[in-house]
Amino acid sequence: MKRTFLKALAATIVAGATAGFGVAAQAQDAAEFYDGKVIKWIVPYDPGGGYDEYSRMLIPYMEKYTGARVDIVNMPGSGGMKGAVEIFNSPSDGLTVGIINGSAMVTNQLADIAGADYKVGDYNYLGRIVADRRVFVASDSSGIRSFEDFRDNGMTEIVGATGLGGSTYVDAVIAGEVLDMEQRVVHGFDRSGDIRTAMLRGDVHAMWGSIGSALDGINQGEHHVILHGEKNPTGVLEGVPSVYDIANDMENAEEKIQILESWDALSAVGRPVAAPPGVPEDRMAFLRDAFEQAMNDPEFVQEAQDAKRDILFASGEEMGRIAKAATELSPEIEDLFVRAIRGEI
Repeated sequence: MKRTFLKALAATIVAGATAGFGVAAQAQDAAEFYDGKVIKWIVPYDPGGGYDEYSRMLIPYMEKYTGARVDIVNMPGSGGMKGAVEIFNSPSDGLTVGIINGSAMVTNQLADIAGADYKVGDYNYLGRIVADRRVFVASDSSGIRSFEDFRDNGMTEIVGATGLGGSTYVDAVIAGEVLDMEQRVVHGFDRSGDIRTAMLRGDVHAMWGSIGSALDGINQGEHHVILHGEKNPTGVLEGVPSVYDIANDMENAEEKIQILESWDALSAVGRPVAAPPGVPEDRMAFLRDAFEQAMNDPEFVQEAQDAKRDILFASGEEMGRIAKAATELSPEIEDLFVRAIRGEI
């Protein structure tokens, strides 16, 4: 945590200098500052995945509204944590931003995972691109067509997941714990696509994931949505029970709903774009405005639709509130989440 401390100290020193003498950077108009500059945009995964695709779609529009050149730097490692730490510890000049796996970064921070050298609530957020709607799908070959089938068939179903702390694992464990699901969570798959392949083989019966990743398999009849985490379902989720529907019919419903609300707050962090702490306020205001304009540009919206990529924009200010809600949990719920993240449930 040394770099984080030094970074906070440096930000404090800069703030003191600002109060005493004024800052030249703030005297310069932010638009003039960014005109012709190069912004480094960090993607914490290899090229080709969803985080990379969202970024490459958005970059031309960020260039359009900032007047700067935006260069993507792929920085995979530690499940997205390496890139997230790099963003957090970058110079606070407003020339380094990046997309992060917000939900995973929250779980890593809660469980104090080695290398989580950042604070989710201390990033400067430009805003959020999307929050993944979580769905629980069962393979067609399993014969499971509904949550009742899963729950009432008297069998211990095999649920696939990626590594400890990953969203597919945490979703499976938390939902299973709250809803008393008879399941065995098998983790260690490299990515969600590998779990879907195991489902096709019949080695795995079900998995949690984002609806965006599940849609192709749903449309092809390879698997079926039997449960989801939405309060107001639309599209293919209409008519499918939510975790809240199931919990409401159980004993200790209020307690279970509180846990599910915290789980929903975790998912709501989604895929935000962030800058490090300490960026001058005028530059952050400029970047947030440019990001909002880019996200609402009709050409970008159409491009995302054509690529079958969901968009669920949240402003930088709103993302700050969302990050706070996801990290400030009651002691009891935080303990449950930490045990789930560490594989102790």
